[in-house]
Amino acid sequence: MVTTIVLWTLIIICFALAFIALIKPIIPGVPVLWVGFIIYHFGINKHHLSLSFWIFMIIFTAVIFLADFLANAYFLKKYGSTKTGEKVGCLAVIVGSFVFPPFGLIIVPFLSVFVTEKLQGKTTKESIKSAWATVISFISSSLAKAVLQFIMVIIFFVYIVL
Repeated sequence: MVTTIVLWTLIIICFALAFIALIKPIIPGVPVLWVGFIIYHFGINKHHLSLSFWIFMIIFTAVIFLADFLANAYFLKKYGSTKTGEKVGCLAVIVGSFVFPPFGLIIVPFLSVFVTEKLQGKTTKESIKSAWATVISFISSSLAKAVLQFIMVIIFFVYIVL
């Protein structure tokens, strides 16, 4: 009984961390979600999570990574961000999650990419476009991840209840 309570607590912590990872990108959200599934499977009940569950989770995981990549690629290319701007934007999102959260997730990447693009000779208008593209790509990929992770958690509970 105590073991089950501890395991369920760990599962809930894993699920919560997966969603916290949306605003703290240093946390690997999807892998932490998987840890919750694995704790349930090996610690509580091996029979509820069938092969079809694991196939669904693999598909959703692939879609999450694809959505993240495509959102970033789409917005950054559409608004003309340079490769250096993209790299600075990725790092700035991580730094921004620690600096004045959650606003730092918008302010730090925006300012960092703006300055980077200006230093590379882009006009102010082009630099602002690239900076906004970084922010929009982060927000859109985070929203997509949130929805898909939520669906994964729902599917998990459907499998263990049925």
